[in-house]
Amino acid sequence: MSIYRRVLRYYQPFWGQTILGLFLSLVAVALNLLKPWPFKIIVDDFLRPAPAARGDWGTWVPLLCLALVLLQFLWGIMNWITNYLFVKVGLQALLKLRTDLYAYLQSLSLRYHDARRSVDSSFRVAYDSQSIQTIYNKGFTNIFASVITLLGTFVVMVRLDWVLTLLSLAIVPLIVAAIYFFARRIRRESTSIQEHESAVLAQAQEGLSSIRMVHAFGREDFEVRQFYQQARQSLQANLRLTLTNVNSALVISTLMVVGTAAMYYVGTLHVLAGTLTLGSLLVFSAYLLMLYQPLESLTYTTWAMEGATAGAKRCFEVLDRQDDVRDSPNAVAISSAKGAIDFRSVSFGYAKDRYVLWDINLRIEPNQIVGLAGSTGAGKSTLLSLVPRFYDPTTGSVMLDGRDVREITKKSLRAQIAIVLQDTLLFSTTVRENIAYGRPGATDEQLIEAARRAQADEFIRQMPQGYASPVGERGGHLSVGQRQRIGIARAFLKNAPILLLDEPTSALDPGTESAIMETIRELMRGRTTLIATHRLGTIHNLDQIIVFDHGRTVEQGRGAELIARGGIYAKLYASGKFPT
Repeated sequence: MSIYRRVLRYYQPFWGQTILGLFLSLVAVALNLLKPWPFKIIVDDFLRPAPAARGDWGTWVPLLCLALVLLQFLWGIMNWITNYLFVKVGLQALLKLRTDLYAYLQSLSLRYHDARRSVDSSFRVAYDSQSIQTIYNKGFTNIFASVITLLGTFVVMVRLDWVLTLLSLAIVPLIVAAIYFFARRIRRESTSIQEHESAVLAQAQEGLSSIRMVHAFGREDFEVRQFYQQARQSLQANLRLTLTNVNSALVISTLMVVGTAAMYYVGTLHVLAGTLTLGSLLVFSAYLLMLYQPLESLTYTTWAMEGATAGAKRCFEVLDRQDDVRDSPNAVAISSAKGAIDFRSVSFGYAKDRYVLWDINLRIEPNQIVGLAGSTGAGKSTLLSLVPRFYDPTTGSVMLDGRDVREITKKSLRAQIAIVLQDTLLFSTTVRENIAYGRPGATDEQLIEAARRAQADEFIRQMPQGYASPVGERGGHLSVGQRQRIGIARAFLKNAPILLLDEPTSALDPGTESAIMETIRELMRGRTTLIATHRLGTIHNLDQIIVFDHGRTVEQGRGAELIARGGIYAKLYASGKFPT
């Protein structure tokens, strides 16, 4: 399906408003075609040498002037209403595309987002999506009005003087050839601009979001140079497009002037020969402008459409992307889970030739607390991410209460899981909204109780606005320990039967870690829990410890048993690299 047909689908809900706008546009074109006639009548009937028709000029000339004002006023009203309707429809379609695009990006798996900069996706939602409005407002509607104006003008001009009309149209094939020649270059250069602008935004966001690191290592000059290089490439792309636009405008305008000059010369000969009146020549000149103006408008419309098509294509690239973690056609929604998790012959790779898990077979009983140990890159976090279906196994299956998680809707599956990460992700809203993120309908009493159990209520109440205090971008107004407690409070409030903990204390100092672990032990009680950590002291006394090495499970048992075996766990525990 072509880009333009897909764009039109977004305007189907608004066809009524579009049809009304097109009808009013027709009325406006008709009024515009009438505007030269009052002056033609004045020239031919009241300014010609014969005195016979001049007797009533004091009555008719003011009326004709008034008629011109009235035609202009009515045309202005029709044009105002039409423009408003078309802009409104364009903005409604833009809202729909932006929402669809953002919603689909939210639904795509982490595999898609891992492969792309988040800023590029943001650029497509915020900027590339505007192309759908450009294609409509500067494309379809302009084309309709221009074509109708061209046809109406052509009919009137032929009736006035068909020879002059054909002469005036002689340049049209040249104009069409010029449009075709420049259109392909404009689309290519517009695509380049979109990509470079996205890169500029990405560079700026990356540098500013990492400002602490930049300052810490004194890399301000380096970051500025990097940004300058990206911005310079964008500048050069814009200059190339500007040069193409200027060149094309020069060619088109020159062709139109040639056509106008030829018409003036031949029209003068016709007036001198008496086959055309002066008034008719003047009105013909006005219609020639009306003929060339929509031609010029169509030229710029074509180039605007080519530029907008580049942005629309980038939007539909996302919407055409196949979600590799989608619900099965037979997927069912579950309302509760006991928490039994099975990994059956699970292997997984982020790429076909790069596996990080190999033939994992594990059984976690309901309410069992299991620790995952191993060096960095052993596969612990990857295993956790398979439970809520952030990714699907390459081979094998993950089972929840005896059912393949691919046969459970993602929404209902994730409702049964609470997650606490090493770096707690907070949104730039209030403390209250961050805690309630996983359960927005929670009462104040429930929210405060969750904060109290997470040992967060005390420091929250000491903040200037309490639970209504903003946390800053990514929780920048809070310490690491405070952010972690809010993340734990969020998990308490969700009250899910399955808990996933991914390095929940590795970024904390020993004192804060000890306090947070007390909170986490309270959180784990009565839930099926998987906790991945480097700090073996935090999992040493758990029900079961699974030891990973290069994507495989190599040991399994309680901490004391594993030390007695003298294997990998014992060596890690004794190395001092993993403090207790």
